[in-house]
Amino acid sequence: MLCVIYRSTKRDQTYLYVEKKDDFSRVPEELLKGFGVPQFSMMLNLTGREKLASADISKVRQALEEQGYYLQVPPPVESLLNIHLTDASK
Repeated sequence: MLCVIYRSTKRDQTYLYVEKKDDFSRVPEELLKGFGVPQFSMMLNLTGREKLASADISKVRQALEEQGYYLQVPPPVESLLNIHLTDASK
């Protein structure tokens, strides 16, 4: 299973995985508007891979098969105040 990964020009650390190069036909228009102009990052063969650096490979495969794309967003930024309050209560 091949996939093509694009980097967002509007959102840092956000990537869009699709099945074929430059084929965004199954990606919702609203998602593409918020994503910006997709910048080609790499083509990747998922066959035989057990993991990816920043995404759950089983979720990527499932999303590609079911909806034709997978959107990878960065993890939420941890609140330093919440970390401090949690540490202070210990």
